[in-house]
Amino acid sequence: MIKKILLGLGGTPFTGIAIQRAVELANLHESTLTAVTVLDRERLEKVGPVPVGGNAYAQKMREKRIKVTEESIQSAIASFEKKCTENNVTYTIERETGDPFDLMVAHSRYHDLTIFGLKSLFDFGLTPEPEDALARIIAEGVRPILANSAQYREVKRVLVAYSGSMESSNAMQRFVQLRVWPDVHLTVLHIRKSKSIEDAQELVTDAADYCGKHGFSVDKAIVKGSPRKTLLPYAQENNYDLIVMGNSIRNIFVRSIMGDTVLHTIQNADRPIFISQ
Repeated sequence: MIKKILLGLGGTPFTGIAIQRAVELANLHESTLTAVTVLDRERLEKVGPVPVGGNAYAQKMREKRIKVTEESIQSAIASFEKKCTENNVTYTIERETGDPFDLMVAHSRYHDLTIFGLKSLFDFGLTPEPEDALARIIAEGVRPILANSAQYREVKRVLVAYSGSMESSNAMQRFVQLRVWPDVHLTVLHIRKSKSIEDAQELVTDAADYCGKHGFSVDKAIVKGSPRKTLLPYAQENNYDLIVMGNSIRNIFVRSIMGDTVLHTIQNADRPIFISQ
């Protein structure tokens, strides 16, 4: 059940799609929306080393960066309010200042789904260390997350990346239990590296049976290869609209266990991703 949706308004090219998606799901689930905007003054005021006599110029740079960001946030708010009003969606707006990730973590505690453009971390300089920021978000418990792509896609066909790990199982369970899109067709995909074909078949059969018991139509697929190199091309070649995936993050200070597959998919995906743990 989805009754409260949290939306991060970042003022990037992903924001319009995030708004559209959030309003769509709010209508579908009769949910309320909370939009959060964050002005990170500390980050915006960092202009690097200032040469002797350059203080006035550095201050102008700071002021310009803050002004541009404020204008971008205000534009995003106006678009959000317009879309909600047109679709009769109940909403609130939280205007915050400070660390955007700490604030998103705090707000996510009281919402069923968080929506924003995770790829914007990498493409638009929202943080100097995007992989660490992403690790923080998920490690702190912000999940499930719907990460948007730059282009809107109607979600009809969903690819569930299922390795057999508890993390991938939890992501699958969370997606079907929430019934984010209740009428979609699912494909449970296992990318086989070392498991025997018999073990792989047992995994996807059990997973598909679970999804079917929740009322979804389900296909099964097994391919051999590396998840990092295989998952996204498979989704693209077979025209899936959304990828469901888990991750095995345990320690945000060890970036490698964020999972190459999750990071690679987020950085390169041209379709939305549902991430849980």
